Amino acid sequence: MDMAPSAPSLPTTALPTVNRRRVATAAALASAVEWYDYFVFGIAAALVLGDLYFPAGSSTAGVLASFATFAVGFLARPIGGIVAGHLGDKRGRKPMLVLALTLMGLATTGIGLLPTYDTIGVAAPILLVALRVVQGIAVGAQWGGAMLLATEYAPEGKRGIYGSVVQLGVPIGVVTANTVFLLAGAFTTDTGFAAWGWRVPFLIGLFVLALAWYIHAKVEETPEFREAERALAEKEKSEQSSPLRTILRGHLGTVLLAGGSFAVNTATFYILITGVLDYTTRELDMKKSAVLTVSLCVSLTQLVLIPAAAALSDRYGRIRIYTIGAIGIAAWAIPLFLLIDTGSLLWLAVATFVASCFLSIMYGPQAALFAELFTPEMRYTGASLGYQIAAVAGGGLAPFLMVLLLEATGTSMAVSGYIIALSVIALISIKVLAGRARSH
Repeated sequence: MDMAPSAPSLPTTALPTVNRRRVATAAALASAVEWYDYFVFGIAAALVLGDLYFPAGSSTAGVLASFATFAVGFLARPIGGIVAGHLGDKRGRKPMLVLALTLMGLATTGIGLLPTYDTIGVAAPILLVALRVVQGIAVGAQWGGAMLLATEYAPEGKRGIYGSVVQLGVPIGVVTANTVFLLAGAFTTDTGFAAWGWRVPFLIGLFVLALAWYIHAKVEETPEFREAERALAEKEKSEQSSPLRTILRGHLGTVLLAGGSFAVNTATFYILITGVLDYTTRELDMKKSAVLTVSLCVSLTQLVLIPAAAALSDRYGRIRIYTIGAIGIAAWAIPLFLLIDTGSLLWLAVATFVASCFLSIMYGPQAALFAELFTPEMRYTGASLGYQIAAVAGGGLAPFLMVLLLEATGTSMAVSGYIIALSVIALISIKVLAGRARSH
């Protein structure tokens, strides 16, 4: 079972290798710093934000409120994907990526400077939610721009591996965020960390603005967009249609199937890096620094696994590799929590490492797969919408639902059931996408 690209091949005009590498590096860095800024919120939500911004009668209520704010960022992501997708297909990939980076840098720095509930009262959680919404819009806009910069510059037959450099932004962001939080905790007391140490990872996000300037000044627009732009210019103005309208009228099914195929990946990922952090430290009494270290080490392995899976997809097909990952996530869902529930740091590492392997197998080819579902003139819009639908349906609510399921059932097997249900949806969506590809 394989999927033939529905989009045209990349232009055959030779591009300088140094230019390809510069663009790929810029796209990878953009993804890494954007995800770093996004992930520091998730870690802080599990560790301190509930107490500081949502004082309540129980720790569970505070965590739920904190995770709800975390989820708000995901609900905002489709807005970023729609707006940036429309403008990115009409005006170019690069300007939208620069705008996304700028928004993320400003929002993350704002969170790092935000007074707590004890200082300004109810305005604190309101402002926190507002800044989280801006983060969500920014990351919703970012992924499509970075992904298309990489894949549309890729040489023939290497779109998977080039797309994977953007996917590497996720583990790099996780590793960096965990490292900074570990350092902040190591150099402060528990009181100092709650008072100001947690702010340091957010304030570092200000450096994203420097990267935004670099991309604006040094990176050229992609060859495929320039070709699509010339084709659009040849049409009469009255015939030019909105990329979003084109997607909604003729390709909405593909967008929804793309989202359905990937929701299990985003849900499991955020359960691992945020939900499990809360669960192990609050319910299993494991040490915060030890759990963060395990998460950091597991994320480091993804730096190898993601490009390896992408390279295999260039050779054996996107759908084939993607399906293996989805099956693996379903099969490992129950052993994952049986091992975590032992309270052993070693078994936690084994459980999350194996899960991370299956996530990487899916995530490596995903950028190229989504890019190939749409033609260049609507690719930013279509790929972004598919990705952000998955983020809302899976990732945004996953930590919140995990806490609710644990409270309602008293067993982590309920979380395993949630992952398996999303895996079934993913496999059905993948099968339909593959069938559509064979029919063309």
